[in-house]
Amino acid sequence: MVDDDNDLRTLVARLEDEQSTLVLDRFTNDDAWTVGSWLWRAAVERDLPIVISIRRGEQRLFYAARPGTSSDNDAWVERKERLVRRFATASYLVGRRLALSDRPLAELGLDPLLYAPDGGCVPVVVRDVGMVATVTVSGLRQGDDHALVVEALTALRLTSAPS
Repeated sequence: MVDDDNDLRTLVARLEDEQSTLVLDRFTNDDAWTVGSWLWRAAVERDLPIVISIRRGEQRLFYAARPGTSSDNDAWVERKERLVRRFATASYLVGRRLALSDRPLAELGLDPLLYAPDGGCVPVVVRDVGMVATVTVSGLRQGDDHALVVEALTALRLTSAPS
């Protein structure tokens, strides 16, 4: 159990560091298209059965579903997005913090049928503004869903960084 707790603490620390550094200078509708298209290309190249959703509030900026997905993935996307909009924190990080504290989601007053503390939804944070959107992937293991979104947002951050 100690090793598991240490591994979980290490993961939480890494996710917290990742979230604090994954800050963009801007995020436009065109940027949403760029990120969504990047995720789509990665899914095609890697043959990944994923759903991709990018939202700004209630507005869907990008949506795509690969073969092998279903409406069940859409439901997971909605539950992950709802959690991230609530906490402005990556769904994977919220879930790992809950696991570390051994607290159920219901203890936070949240219905697990409406909120999912599982990896795959990452807040889009703009410097000096805060969270402006969410990018979500569903269809893989939760750590892989999360990593794919982070990879896409990191690619955007690196290509749009001021020179």
